Amino acid sequence: MPPIVILTDSASDIEPALRESLGIVSVPLKVSFGEETFADGVDLSSSQFFEKLRGSEVLPVTSQPSPLDFAEAYKGIVEKHGKDVQIIALILSAVLSGTYQSAVIGKSMLEEELDITVIDSRKASFVHGIVAVEAARAAQAGKSKQQILDIIERMLDQSAVYFVVDTLTYLQKGGRIGKAAAVVGSLLNIKPILTLDSVGTVTPYDKVRGTKKALARVMEALKEFAGDHPVKATVLHGDAAAEGAALLEQVKQEFNVTDTYLQEIGPVIGTHTGPGLLACLLVKE
Repeated sequence: MPPIVILTDSASDIEPALRESLGIVSVPLKVSFGEETFADGVDLSSSQFFEKLRGSEVLPVTSQPSPLDFAEAYKGIVEKHGKDVQIIALILSAVLSGTYQSAVIGKSMLEEELDITVIDSRKASFVHGIVAVEAARAAQAGKSKQQILDIIERMLDQSAVYFVVDTLTYLQKGGRIGKAAAVVGSLLNIKPILTLDSVGTVTPYDKVRGTKKALARVMEALKEFAGDHPVKATVLHGDAAAEGAALLEQVKQEFNVTDTYLQEIGPVIGTHTGPGLLACLLVKE
């Protein structure tokens, strides 16, 4: 059976050690503070990003990898594994970023006909990262390409995630809400709860006064989704490890959890949410 390699983008927020252990190839997006540009996860870690963000007067901006970046990544995989390698590229939601389009164009730039499947995950952060992880584990276990594609499709369809944003500042600066709404919301201690819809758009789910009530509302929403069904559970945080760990313990108590992850969001996602974000992701087994 030809080797199978999983490729994703850095916005999947997979920890480097886990990614490397599974042979997952990551193509970095870029984060810029003014004239300074960094490759996400390569020369700017999550902790470095949040430290820089807190001290910066300039709001960072993000940019997608180029088609050439993907073409080079594909060629690197072929050089390492041979021309018969099968590549599955699981990419950040196409409605959130042009990264998926770059991955598709990068494939078309290659002169050789290679076995490359590019998938719009319709997800972001570790929501598609956990799918890439499980796909890579399936590849290591000797599953066929079609079996892995079936696993990916099922996990993408059987996942739910809700985000609680600590501050409205970054949503306002990024153009997702108006300045007046941000000011009023901040004065009233409004905590917006966001989710990803079926096509991968970040959409408002609810808004609650105070983080405690917001997280309780998240638990309610996830109960409606999962019930007592076995789930893989992930808590994501933005420079809020202690709060994330506490939330994960609560999730373990309230759900039929088979596997857990505690992940810090990376620079790309952090640019749009700011520090203090808490998110809970469940994937039905």
